[in-house]
Amino acid sequence: ILLWFWPYGKKFAYDSCKVYYNIDGCELTDDRSLYDKAQAVLFFHMHIEENQSNMPKEPRPYFQRWIWFYLEPPVITDRKSGLETLFNMTLHYRKDSDIVARYPLTIREEVLMEKIVLPEKNKLVCWIVSNTMTFAGGRQQFYGELSKHINISVFGKAYTGVRLEIDQYYQTVASCKFYLSLENSIFKDYITEKVNGPLAVGTVPVVMGPPRANYEMFFPSDSFIHIDDFADPKALAEHLLSLDKDEEAYMRYFEWRKYFSVIPHQQSLDREFIPPVCYACQHLATDNYYHEIEDLNKWIY
Repeated sequence: ILLWFWPYGKKFAYDSCKVYYNIDGCELTDDRSLYDKAQAVLFFHMHIEENQSNMPKEPRPYFQRWIWFYLEPPVITDRKSGLETLFNMTLHYRKDSDIVARYPLTIREEVLMEKIVLPEKNKLVCWIVSNTMTFAGGRQQFYGELSKHINISVFGKAYTGVRLEIDQYYQTVASCKFYLSLENSIFKDYITEKVNGPLAVGTVPVVMGPPRANYEMFFPSDSFIHIDDFADPKALAEHLLSLDKDEEAYMRYFEWRKYFSVIPHQQSLDREFIPPVCYACQHLATDNYYHEIEDLNKWIY
């Protein structure tokens, strides 16, 4: 796989797929002189010029896949004319993309019989937010209403001016009983690492995003709390407060751990894009299936 652009210019080791995911037999390179030999070329949408002046000048070899790669929702994906029929594979968060970039739960080979033990909790509800950007759904407004009825510990650059490093991130989330997994926009399948992180460290995510049924395509129904299940933020706060006093009811949100395991997502920017690139490696090595999209912009938007 030829990486035509490094996402946001952040490079990582070529053997990362082997090191982190035990994916062997996949060679990554950014050497464009190998263009005519690459089985696939990965193009990060953000870096493509409007007039495609920084795209390959040579014709695409008949055996080669051009993979369109981006993980942002449509509202912050720049519409660029001329890309409609350039690509024959997609690497995206959407379930109907050729290569789905998300952090899946893994089914355990054997049911976990040991008692589920969680990290010590000294905070009730937490929220880590790096920016206040909201395109749909109004997460700031929701936070404001919810905070009138329950104490929320807020962290992150947007509210404190200090960005949490990756070790602080997981440590902080683990110390909370509930975590506000509030997406900045609401689109089908747009369910980010904001859910993966809490699940990985033993915290219940309180989610705001697409409908519950969409979340249940990726996570057990009893592993999270959806804000749509409640009439208003006050009703949600009352539910969280009742769970805080009922240990048995609270622990039922972790029954899924007996059957599934979850790998923490890569939080630091220099490692954030290793998983999707490795998913592309794995797909090309084991399946290589793709479906033609007649109009990429129509598919995105």
